[in-house]
Amino acid sequence: MIKNPGRRRGAALSALLLAMALPGLAGCQDTTEPVVRIRIATGSPTAVYHAFGQSLATILNRELPNLQAEVVVTAASAENIRLVGGGEAELGFTQADVLPAAPATQPTLAAVARIYDDLLHLVTTAASGVHTLADLRGRRVSVGAPGSGTEITASRLLDVAQLGADEVRRERLGLDDSVEALRAGEIDAFFFSGGLPVGAVATLAAQRHIRVVDLGAWTAPLRAHHPGFYVSRDVPRSVYGVDPVTTVANPNYLIVRADLPELLVREITRLLMQRREELASAHPAAGQMSPRSAINTTPLPLHPGAVAWYHAAKP
Repeated sequence: MIKNPGRRRGAALSALLLAMALPGLAGCQDTTEPVVRIRIATGSPTAVYHAFGQSLATILNRELPNLQAEVVVTAASAENIRLVGGGEAELGFTQADVLPAAPATQPTLAAVARIYDDLLHLVTTAASGVHTLADLRGRRVSVGAPGSGTEITASRLLDVAQLGADEVRRERLGLDDSVEALRAGEIDAFFFSGGLPVGAVATLAAQRHIRVVDLGAWTAPLRAHHPGFYVSRDVPRSVYGVDPVTTVANPNYLIVRADLPELLVREITRLLMQRREELASAHPAAGQMSPRSAINTTPLPLHPGAVAWYHAAKP
């Protein structure tokens, strides 16, 4: 009889999960079947992190024994880093530019993969008169929710453009609240950083005449002030049905608690890479992943479990 390596791997992982007793990680369904809880810190329910995280949770629950994965709605990147680093979540999504430039000697965080690029959207109504970044002067603009990567990237951009708090009236709203505030005329524009397409922006574009402002000229100044992350990416007409633009982009990572067992993280990495088509059906941004590009997670080190899988896969 031909032995089944997948069955052997599942049995080994099952034994590991049954034996795990990390604080805050293992709970009990009954006296004999400990369940490992994996909390995935995501973002807004209408944004990419959440769709990606929901699909990943479904895959983990289906394919890993004695594991219960669930998504946590958050303000996104900065909050996700805090939750994972503080042991309040096991996995999370973050923009690269939100990570500390110099990780601690004994880091609490590690990376599973670079997953896709976030594109910074500056969204306004077609009738607003906002055609360039400079046109935000004197306007009410949402720069993203507190604790979000959007707030960090947008604030850096406004600072580089010398559009300080006295020049732009900044509101700190999440994606859904930003969309509603723009609809109601309570703000003139909003920033949001996300993979293409951002569902809430696509819905707004289908209902109202909007404009996505071109930010391509600001990639180089941003990179000069904050080296290491920012590149230019295009938003084609096909995404939102509006004029194509170029904007600022930076990588997204799936991060993990550094103390998670190597075998568990290896299995998460395997499923992340091997179920890319399923993940892409939840959101097209997930289709950008590949084992070759996933290993570039500067400045965060890859978790040893992820390293083991990529080494065996030879990307």
